[in-house]
Amino acid sequence: MKGYALAGVMGWPIDHSRSPALHGYWLRRYGIDGAYVRLAVPPERLESALRALSSLGFAGCNVTVPHKESAFRLVDHTDPAARRARSVNLVIVRPDGTLEGRSTDGWGFVQSLVQEAPGWTPGRAPVALIGAGGAAGAIAAALLDAGETAIRIVNRTDARSVALVRDLGGGLEAWPWSLRAIALAGCHLLVNATVLGMAGQADLPLDLSLLPANAIIADIVYVPLETSLLAAGRARGNPVVGGLGMLLHQARPAFRAWFGIDPAVDEGLRQAVLATLPR
Repeated sequence: MKGYALAGVMGWPIDHSRSPALHGYWLRRYGIDGAYVRLAVPPERLESALRALSSLGFAGCNVTVPHKESAFRLVDHTDPAARRARSVNLVIVRPDGTLEGRSTDGWGFVQSLVQEAPGWTPGRAPVALIGAGGAAGAIAAALLDAGETAIRIVNRTDARSVALVRDLGGGLEAWPWSLRAIALAGCHLLVNATVLGMAGQADLPLDLSLLPANAIIADIVYVPLETSLLAAGRARGNPVVGGLGMLLHQARPAFRAWFGIDPAVDEGLRQAVLATLPR
C-alpha cells in the first residue's frame, strides 16, 4: 500500500477498545507506515464522522457499540453478511469516496469458537443467544451458516428479540427475558452478545442451573478477560470461550481491506493485546 495508511475505530465510549493495539501490532509487523486510532463519536455525530473519513484520508474504520446498527443505515453499500445482520462493524472508504459496510463479527466469533472449543459440533442441540443488537445478529447469522439449526434469542427488550427473529428467519426463536434461565435448558452453547459483564457495566443476571454441564459458554466481552458469566461457568465445569479470540479474528478482514495484507493471528498478537488489559 502506497502512502500513509490511516484507519480507526468509532464508538461511544471508546476507551475500552483494544483494536488500536492489535492493528498497531500488525502495522509494525508488516512494516506499514500508518496508524490506527480511537475515534470517540457520540451517536448524534456518527453520520458526519463517517462522511468525514474520505476527506481526512482514512482508508476506513471499525464501528463498535453503540453504532453498528446505525452505521448499517448510513453507509452507501453493504455486503450480504451486513444485510443479514442489519449491522456493520467494518467501514471501507472506496476510491470514489463512498462508504462500504461489512459485518465480520459473526465470522470472527465462529473462528474463535473453532479454535478455542474443539468440542463444538453445530446443530446437535439448541443455542441460547443473549442479546439482539448488531453483534448478536451477526453471530446468529454466522452460527446458522456454520450449521446450527435452533437458536433461542433472549434480550432485555423482548420486542428486539422478536425483530431479530423476523429479520433472520428460520432457525431462530424469540424467548422473553423473564424466561432466560429456562431458555438454557438442553442447550449445547450459550453466548452472551451484550455489553453486560463489561468493565463499567452491570453483570449479566443469569441463573445457569438448567444449562447442561458440558455446554460451551462464550462471552464476546474481553474487558475483563473473564467476566462473571465465564467465572460462573468455569466454576461449574463448563468449557468457556472469552471474547479476545473474536476480537482478533474479526479484525483480519478489516486489515486486509484497508492495508492489502491478510494478517496472522498468532501468539505475538495475542500477547500484544493482553499487555493492554487489566490483570
